[in-house]
Amino acid sequence: MRGGHASLVRMAVLALLWGSAFLWIRLALDDGLTPLQITFIRSALGAAVLAGLALSARQRFPRGRATWGHLVVAAFFCNALPFFLFGIGEQTVDSGVAGVLNATTPLWSVLIGIAIGTERGLTGVRLGGLVLGFAGTMLIFAPWQEAGLVSWGAAAILGAAASYAVAFAYMGRNLTGKGTTPIALSAAQLAAAAGLSAPALPIGGAAPVAVGPMAVIAVAVLGVFGTGFTFYLNYRLIADEGATSAATVGYLLPVVSVALGAIVLDERLGLRVIAGMAVVLVGVAMTRRQTPGPPPAVPAASRSRVPGGGEAAG
Repeated sequence: MRGGHASLVRMAVLALLWGSAFLWIRLALDDGLTPLQITFIRSALGAAVLAGLALSARQRFPRGRATWGHLVVAAFFCNALPFFLFGIGEQTVDSGVAGVLNATTPLWSVLIGIAIGTERGLTGVRLGGLVLGFAGTMLIFAPWQEAGLVSWGAAAILGAAASYAVAFAYMGRNLTGKGTTPIALSAAQLAAAAGLSAPALPIGGAAPVAVGPMAVIAVAVLGVFGTGFTFYLNYRLIADEGATSAATVGYLLPVVSVALGAIVLDERLGLRVIAGMAVVLVGVAMTRRQTPGPPPAVPAASRSRVPGGGEAAG
């Protein structure tokens, strides 16, 4: 298998692993684990996988207080907080809907970029995409209907998507393109996320629970494959095909999450939610449209933007 075919297979596997994260979270919750326990175990297993890959590639792990300080901030916003919020949200929100709401991350990224002054060249098309994307979100929530999805759980999932956007902006300024080794950096970031989660376990995650075998399997798959190996696959895809091709995977995640929720958990989405998902994805596509311009004098570093999590990871 060569070239484009190999990349397509890698994209498909990456979309399946990332998109299935919402299913594994729900299965782990349903079989006895708490959101905080899932956050800690997921982060620790993902860190272990990436540490092994980094060691096999002979990548050096980050050193220095400044780098680790940035990693702790990134770990909080890109891993510990959104992982926990997804666990909170999916206690009351279907896994498929969680995947759909997670797709709003790029919209939050544009808003944050405007707020901090890093978003330049905001064309009418991109601005229209921003408006359209959030209109699609409102269509999903439907606050004007009694059967709408407005709830604390849905708000937690939107908060997770916004947290990813905050993390990407911070990482873009402080951790990306600094000559660091991405896999080792991501392993360190996930280890920091596990460290941030551990002290809170006695408060909300260490109480005795009846954990079933499905919870163990689900959180293991989520940590090893849905968190650890997905970053590696994303890194390889960016290296082989570029960031644009890798970003395409983000459009497939809500489709995968909805399909798996329907097949495995018998979740059903109404036409309004499906229409809202389509509107959100069109809006996201419009916000990603770049204005053509002269090539930069210095080539930009290959960006993964998501050490330890994934641009649209759950």
